[in-house]
Amino acid sequence: MDASVVGIRLASGVVAPLVRKLFRQEGAGAGLVDRPHRISSYVTWREKRGLDAADLRKLADHLVREALGAPGEQPLPPGEEAGVSAALAATLHALGNLTLSDVDAVRLGPRAFARKLRAAAPHPGLSRDAELFHDRLVDLACLHILNFFTQRSTFVAATLVEQSRLHAETIAKVDELLTRVPRQDGRDTAFEARYLEYLARRHSTLTIFGLDLAPGSARWPLDAAYVSLEVSAAPGTGSAVGGGELTAPYSLPADRLLDEHHRVLLRGEAGSGKTTLIQWLAVTAAREHGDGLVPYVLPLRTLTRHGERLPAPRDFLAGTPLAGEAPAGWESRVLRDGRALLLVDGIDEIPEAERDRARDWLADLITAYPGNRWLVTSRPSAVRRDWLAAADFTEVALVPMGPDHVRAFIERWHAAADHAPAEYREQLLDSVARKPDLARLATNPLLCGLICALHRERRGFLPSGRKELYAAALSMLLDRRDRERGVRLRYLAEEPQLQLLQRLAYWLIRNGRTEMDRSRAEALIADALPAVPAVGALGDARAVFGHFLERTGLLRAPTVDTVQFVHRTFQDFLGARAALDEGSLGELTGHADDDQWEDVIRMAVAQGRPRERTEIIRGLLARQSNRSVLLAYASLQYATELDPALRAEAETAVRHLLPPKSVEEAEELGRTGPLVLELLVDPAEAGEEEALMAITAAGETLSDLAIPYLAGFRDAPSAAVRHALVSLWGRFDRREYAREVIEHLRHNPNHLQLDDDSDADALHSFAHPPGLFVTDRVSGRALSGLFSRIQAASLGLFRLADLVSLDFLRGQTSLTALSIHKCARLEDVTALHGLPVRGAQLDVAAPGLHRAIASWPRLRSLELYSPHPWSARDLAPGADLKSLILDTPAVDVTGLGRHAGLLVLNLGYRWRPAGPEDWAELSRLEKLEELAVPDEVSVLEGLARHARLPSLRSLRLYGEEVSPELEERLARRFPDAEIEPFSMVYEQ
Repeated sequence: MDASVVGIRLASGVVAPLVRKLFRQEGAGAGLVDRPHRISSYVTWREKRGLDAADLRKLADHLVREALGAPGEQPLPPGEEAGVSAALAATLHALGNLTLSDVDAVRLGPRAFARKLRAAAPHPGLSRDAELFHDRLVDLACLHILNFFTQRSTFVAATLVEQSRLHAETIAKVDELLTRVPRQDGRDTAFEARYLEYLARRHSTLTIFGLDLAPGSARWPLDAAYVSLEVSAAPGTGSAVGGGELTAPYSLPADRLLDEHHRVLLRGEAGSGKTTLIQWLAVTAAREHGDGLVPYVLPLRTLTRHGERLPAPRDFLAGTPLAGEAPAGWESRVLRDGRALLLVDGIDEIPEAERDRARDWLADLITAYPGNRWLVTSRPSAVRRDWLAAADFTEVALVPMGPDHVRAFIERWHAAADHAPAEYREQLLDSVARKPDLARLATNPLLCGLICALHRERRGFLPSGRKELYAAALSMLLDRRDRERGVRLRYLAEEPQLQLLQRLAYWLIRNGRTEMDRSRAEALIADALPAVPAVGALGDARAVFGHFLERTGLLRAPTVDTVQFVHRTFQDFLGARAALDEGSLGELTGHADDDQWEDVIRMAVAQGRPRERTEIIRGLLARQSNRSVLLAYASLQYATELDPALRAEAETAVRHLLPPKSVEEAEELGRTGPLVLELLVDPAEAGEEEALMAITAAGETLSDLAIPYLAGFRDAPSAAVRHALVSLWGRFDRREYAREVIEHLRHNPNHLQLDDDSDADALHSFAHPPGLFVTDRVSGRALSGLFSRIQAASLGLFRLADLVSLDFLRGQTSLTALSIHKCARLEDVTALHGLPVRGAQLDVAAPGLHRAIASWPRLRSLELYSPHPWSARDLAPGADLKSLILDTPAVDVTGLGRHAGLLVLNLGYRWRPAGPEDWAELSRLEKLEELAVPDEVSVLEGLARHARLPSLRSLRLYGEEVSPELEERLARRFPDAEIEPFSMVYEQ
């Protein structure tokens, strides 16, 4: 850069001597021992042994005179020379405030260095021409200052040291990069492709009971079978979508769960679809490898069947055909890069004593390899609610299948069974819709599959309860299926097969396992064969085991040397049968507090004779633990014949647990079935806490019989009660629940989530305008129809990928809160003009959005993420902001000071002040309590120097590092404010 560039012609011989006077002389060396070696430590007036303020003013006067005496047009109006000299002296004095080293300054270059110097100095307060002349002189001085630095011996030495350091850092970073990227010989990439292809094939089919797609096969293509279920946040855990005033109860499709949270503990009952979801996530990640995720499916029942230590990364593929083929360290490299999707299935399927060890294993892996995605599954009662809270897991629960899911499952099942008559599908759909008992059974994919298979196999006849359903399924699989299809095999009666299978099941239950070695299974069969000679007709124990594995459909082999029941439900049912045959009733009740025995005990009551039922229920009541009493009460629904006095005793005992004291107790109580409804508190007499527990219990019954009871809470004044009622909408018939409960709430129902068009179509009128939260499966057609019928008080639109226009909002005169996020194709927002919006959260790129915001005179809260610059001058005249959060390329704060009641202001990580006038504007916000700004030195220098914010209590800085000196200045400036980093960077 030549000196003439700055527009003032001065010889170097004039400027250079003046510059040399500004800095003290240095000896040889790199200046490493005088840290920090900043420009501020070089200036002469710091040590009071050179220039003082008067000398500095003389230098500035001399420089101004020389500049004015240079040939060319006069750059200053007469009489302003003294002002320029004073301003120049003040600017040069600011060299003492700079935290840059000389090496840093030279790296910046003269123009950027001059900007830093001017930012550190007070505003010159000159006329426009005089300020321009002053700035030219500063530019010229900075050019010679940097030239002076390059001539100093310490600079040359320090530069060499800095270059050596940077060179070493570069080498270290390259080495680190080489360890992170796939091996250059291509072995990682080639193996990864092969592994993903294997994984996609391995998990691409499901076992569907009673449905054969080919001779001897019961495997169903996952793509055709999978029905996306919903998950909801476990009460008191998780986080909601959207944030702020429009936050909805956390609910979303299960297969999108890991898009929102990277560590999830998923709870679900047996047969609810946990393992199927893991298969779906694994196959999806393997097929769509665009984001680089590598899934590992880790079934704990297999990994710990002998009590082995849980695997290190190098053993993740143990038990698969690819074990030992991966390049050395490949698994660790995937984990270290944060590309792993770890799907840990079945915490509940390992013994309780081993679960803490499993948690430690998870914690160690997360500590060693942060940044990966985790899904851990469990039955609801297997681990306490905060079991993984320390590892920052979000807890969610699979929501039981609603009517829409059941309908979709039945239709897909019959589509796959293309040889099933079409009238069977329609008949079954009609039966499920009309018969409450049948609908209560069809709450998960396992039971739905059994119902479909039995309905077809029995030509329309269906069992009426769980015991009958399981017994009929076993009869179909063990006896009638092969016989009625004319398979030419030796006939075996059903009962002898059950005798052997139940021994396998009871061994697994007693040992806390769901999987055993093949050799163990054959040994158990061999021990039993002498007592069951009818089965011996098949041959020895190996032949009998082969028959069970190949023909019954009840057993499967996850590996060549292991076996398990095709579903835990059959293991529990058969184990209960074995316990009854052995007379082990005391053993059953002795495990009342063990979650792995819960269904075994219930099924024992269902299958037992009256005397056995009585003994089991008396034994449960005698233990007097909350869990055993609830289990006794829940078992009443399976006891078709029971002493009335004992039934009354169980009902009396459970009353001592009413009202339930916790969400867990309420859920467990509700799972006993609709008979609990008559024991719950009268809605007209319930306080808020009692009402919340009662609503939770009623919701867990999953019976439409609960709808009239829940409707009794419609007039409750509590917002928490309304929230709880709204959150149950998806568990019942949508239209009936909306008609009886939601549309008649005493106050406007907030956070009502619409997940598909059927939700929107179910709503027709409201006593008070609701708050709606709309997700991506709701079409524009459904929205137009809905908003033509109702007025909404608040609205959240989330991930509506096909949404182009908001025309359906025209005429929404009650809409006071609006949230729009991730609607990438939205272009037309003209319908927003003139709405009575008071609070808005907007992540919108549409160019007309700012004009719409300018038409909201009642606006009080604005959260805006936009690719377009924003100005406070665009706000409507009547707007009186209390909270303003911004992420835009540029922010003009002119006029913001009129919002004197503003309490929260976040200017975004890209904001830069235009000058002191911006700080003056912000200083008018005398009630401001929270401020977020970038951690740029120039921003913070201006904040510390110019801002007056007497009410500030929280100063949040984007970034990680602020110099201690500057942080100390900010703390002195704002003594009542907590200064903290604000590392979150908003996405566009």
